[in-house]
Amino acid sequence: MKISLCIATHRRPDRLGALLDDITRQELLPAEVIIVDNDAAGSARAVVEEKIAAKPPYPIHYAIQPQRGIAITRNMTVAMASGDWLAFLDDDERAPAAWLRQMVEAAAAYRADGVLGPVVPVVPDDAPAWIRRGTFYDFPRMKSGEVVPLNRMRFGNVLLRGEPMRAEPGPFNPAYGLMCGEDGDLLSRMANHGARIVWADEAIVHEPVEAKRLSLHWLLQRALSGGQEFARKTLSGTYGTVTLARRVRLFFVALAQMAVAAGLAAASLPAGRHQAVKWLVKASANFGKLSVFWGWRYNEYA
Repeated sequence: MKISLCIATHRRPDRLGALLDDITRQELLPAEVIIVDNDAAGSARAVVEEKIAAKPPYPIHYAIQPQRGIAITRNMTVAMASGDWLAFLDDDERAPAAWLRQMVEAAAAYRADGVLGPVVPVVPDDAPAWIRRGTFYDFPRMKSGEVVPLNRMRFGNVLLRGEPMRAEPGPFNPAYGLMCGEDGDLLSRMANHGARIVWADEAIVHEPVEAKRLSLHWLLQRALSGGQEFARKTLSGTYGTVTLARRVRLFFVALAQMAVAAGLAAASLPAGRHQAVKWLVKASANFGKLSVFWGWRYNEYA
């Protein structure tokens, strides 16, 4: 495989620098590293130039995408990449030395067109106690080799064969603008068009949770955004044929689940704030689903 490692970045030069150091220590090195800076001021330029000056064992290509938007930024990384396989990491993640080798081995072992791996959150020791007691940043994991369901498709730790990905329009859909969901949209389209995308549970990367995310406000907004993404994809046919019955069911199930979750949030407060927040997060996600019906778009990346 000729692997291009693609990184979209936005005003995280220190974290980007740490990730680039991790890449130099990989047991299996990429053929090239592509970095697209979604800051018109080029806040990543200095750290990228520093890493290039250190003469890494692969070329590093850097460009700026001045227009805000994760989809168009990731599209630029794809346009710049020459590899027949493309790996993607977020700019705030840390990659253990075995990571890329494990992703490649999984692609070969399971004859996959794409491999997703876990992004394990690292909650700081000084986070509020209720944050540390909860599992608010975790993402469901699977057994290695299992095909990833459409509603669990996400980026952050992914290796994709270039041919089926580049065959998709975009390949990331710019219509997502400042909303989240462009990653799951692409992976779902690929899967619906026959791509085999599997899970590699051993190919872990870590994501230190930023201080600004250690709040109830952020958790509720993120849940709302995820609920909107699920509803949009359901109503667009990503998860199957859209019928009137399916639309009605989505609406009333979300309404009922929101009401139940809100009630359980109040009832569970004596068991600890972390328990109440878990139910509030579920209520917010279902409110997000409902909000799609009246056309509200929450721009998470605004």
